[in-house]
Amino acid sequence: MDFQDKIIVVTGAASGIGLALATRFVREGATVIASDLNAEVGAQKAAEIGARFVPANVAREEEIQALISDVLGREGRIDLFCSNAGIGIGAGPETPDKQWDLIHRVNVMSHVWAARHLLPHFLERGDGYFLNTASAAGLLTELHSAPYAVTKHAALAFAEWLAITYGDRGVKVAALCPEGVWTPMIQNAPILQQTAITTDELVEVTLEVLRQGGFLITTHPTTLQSFQNKANDYDGWIGKMRRLRVKAMALLAGQGERAFGLGEKS
Repeated sequence: MDFQDKIIVVTGAASGIGLALATRFVREGATVIASDLNAEVGAQKAAEIGARFVPANVAREEEIQALISDVLGREGRIDLFCSNAGIGIGAGPETPDKQWDLIHRVNVMSHVWAARHLLPHFLERGDGYFLNTASAAGLLTELHSAPYAVTKHAALAFAEWLAITYGDRGVKVAALCPEGVWTPMIQNAPILQQTAITTDELVEVTLEVLRQGGFLITTHPTTLQSFQNKANDYDGWIGKMRRLRVKAMALLAGQGERAFGLGEKS
């Protein structure tokens, strides 16, 4: 995919990965529509980088539908839809149902709703690209939050299904599955900070895969190595993850004594 003169929508674009993607797409010559729940900060950041801003809460289907309708009505088409917004909340099964519902809506259903309302446009044109941000947790797991691990597995599964079902009809799908990236979202995961990359590094990898029309985007060589270990020896991999979780929780406890508590990340 060549980004020059393309119409690109990026959700979760007020900060982190979303802002980095939107910024780079503008530099590549695309018309970028940035969207975020935080309208004030989102609009400010969009103005700074030369993007148009449309507020949307991706936990609500009607707001995703309105975002897509706004862009189709004003720009006339969408070439790439980056369904990037995500949250990380909760811990284990004790996490309240209200939080399970919220993270499911944001991390899974936002992708479903985007596809529901954009696929007719893509299929009519015989062209279009979804970039769905999942996580390496979708291939592996997440050591702090069961809701995050579960929803990111689901997000990856939905991206796979889209690619299989519509790939022969001109619709391309990419699943972004990063490990640690230096954004505020990993401030409560010190084990990810040990190997975190910058958002600029993530963007370079992402754009290269999109240029080639690829599906899976990973940011660390350890991701696919661990994924292969998981497939080859599931019991052994779970044992390794148990030991890694002990280390992760010890690091988190030490960090908590300095400043942080368990909070959001995505």
